[in-house]
Amino acid sequence: MKEIAMHAHIVLAHPEPQSYNAHLAATARHALEAQGWSVSISDLYQLDFDPCERASHYVERIAPQKFDVQSEQRHASGGGTIPADVASEIALLEKADLVILQYPMWWHLPPAILKGWMDRVFIYGDVYTSKQRFEHGRFVGRRAMISVTVGTSEATYAHNGRSGDIDLLLWPINFSLAYVGFEVLNHFVAYGVEAGLRYSDSATVDARLAKITTEWSSLLHNLDSIPSIPFNKMAHWGADGLVTPDSPVYSPFIRRKRTLELE
Repeated sequence: MKEIAMHAHIVLAHPEPQSYNAHLAATARHALEAQGWSVSISDLYQLDFDPCERASHYVERIAPQKFDVQSEQRHASGGGTIPADVASEIALLEKADLVILQYPMWWHLPPAILKGWMDRVFIYGDVYTSKQRFEHGRFVGRRAMISVTVGTSEATYAHNGRSGDIDLLLWPINFSLAYVGFEVLNHFVAYGVEAGLRYSDSATVDARLAKITTEWSSLLHNLDSIPSIPFNKMAHWGADGLVTPDSPVYSPFIRRKRTLELE
């Protein structure tokens, strides 16, 4: 029996085509293509993707007098008038068996263009509804993961590091991926990239970046070894929207105890 070809889609959010983030996106592409995958890339800056949700994106408004985002998104989803740039991105996600978000950490968050991409592409109606999310989400059966670069060392992003716990910093993006149905793989973090480029000698920088590239390529050659990040399912919440007493707790963000004991 002929094997079904796998497809990956990479969403790149960095303004410089020669950046290390662009290099990691290309590394992912080569690593997956070497295994027989097909790969597409949405380079958001090169696409000049508009991250701002606007009334002007919607040609057939349900309420021209006042712009209600969810109402207009739902109306466009139902009427087949989703903005062309958004529809194109949804089609790429629909085709993908694996989605990779590649970006630098800026002020503890993704670049605005990537957050805006999520605001617009994860559109109410077509991508998610109250009944179409988590284990019932649009992208159930597909995997997604973050590949992010940060400025300082792994130690500074530990649970007791000065930059904050990297797992908690990335939780909102991972949670959003889970919300629309993806199985979320554990993130890949390239440490010491931005600050390292400025404050280290060239030989040290080259060695560090080469090591990261090798690790990233190797990881993608062993995708099935990457653990999934657990999230609660719709079945774990009661009618009041609260996690039920017998449900698992996976994160400080969704828990049963109101106050966390920090020491």
